[in-house]
Amino acid sequence: MDDTHSMARTRVATVDPDEPPGGLGLTFILGTGRCGSTLLYKVLARHPGVGFPTNLDDRFARVATPVRRLGTAMHRWSWPGFPPKRVRPSEAQAALAREVSPLVVDPFRELVAADVTPWLARRLSGFYEDRAAREGVDHYVHKFTGWPRAAFLREVFPEARFVHIVRDGRAVASSWTRMPWWRGHLGPWGWHFGPLPDAYADEWDRGGRSMIHLAGIGWKILMDAYERARTGVPAHQWLEVRYEDLIEDPRGRMTAILQFLGLPWTSRFDHGFGRHRFEDGRADAFRRDLTPAQLALLNRSLGPYLVERGYAL
Repeated sequence: MDDTHSMARTRVATVDPDEPPGGLGLTFILGTGRCGSTLLYKVLARHPGVGFPTNLDDRFARVATPVRRLGTAMHRWSWPGFPPKRVRPSEAQAALAREVSPLVVDPFRELVAADVTPWLARRLSGFYEDRAAREGVDHYVHKFTGWPRAAFLREVFPEARFVHIVRDGRAVASSWTRMPWWRGHLGPWGWHFGPLPDAYADEWDRGGRSMIHLAGIGWKILMDAYERARTGVPAHQWLEVRYEDLIEDPRGRMTAILQFLGLPWTSRFDHGFGRHRFEDGRADAFRRDLTPAQLALLNRSLGPYLVERGYAL
């Protein structure tokens, strides 16, 4: 790993002393999907000081307070993967679509501040405030994948904090093409990210319209969006962490993340943290899963983006 790069982009920030006290503290974990955001979400949800939506939110329109508190407690104390049908942290896409709007869940482009209406702001605020109150916490964590939505979320929650987890784009592209939810096989006319910008459309045409190439271009489109999102958020509210660094030094990276969020490393959190296994067996799996020609195509397409983020070609 490039430690100089890692420390440069993983900004260890503390709570802004000028930030007004009180109110619900919100943290959004952001990532492209297949980037390690689920692992980070599950680990952070072990902290006794935070609340989070669970898979129960997707299944039921209203989860009773005792059941909600029991469900989050079960996640904090259970072993990862056991029991198989356990309560677990969720993106709560079905619940968001039902209680707020599908617009928040599956937009064809990045959401911006101008997309927020008073009605949407009330619905989104209520979504988190009601759940936090029922769980008895004053810090709530939620994960979004795909578009960052940071400007949209900051319009409703100006003091929210964002943890962006980024992974090697070649690994992300390779993994996307194996997922049942991936719509890239429909082309830019039916996938997740809307029409291709002209430069990327030309690049895809010149490359022979490869499916793996299109997935790589999708990753670049999201990286462009994340870079724009980062520049619109105050430094003390945005933290970027590489998945590979989290796997290599989980305790060090989680310490930095908790410090950024103003959360202590408690004995209860340490107990749950110790139950997770941080394995790097799939970190470079794309080198085995892709042909040399496909890997060379991704290297040419993503090269500057990868080098900027400290990845070797």
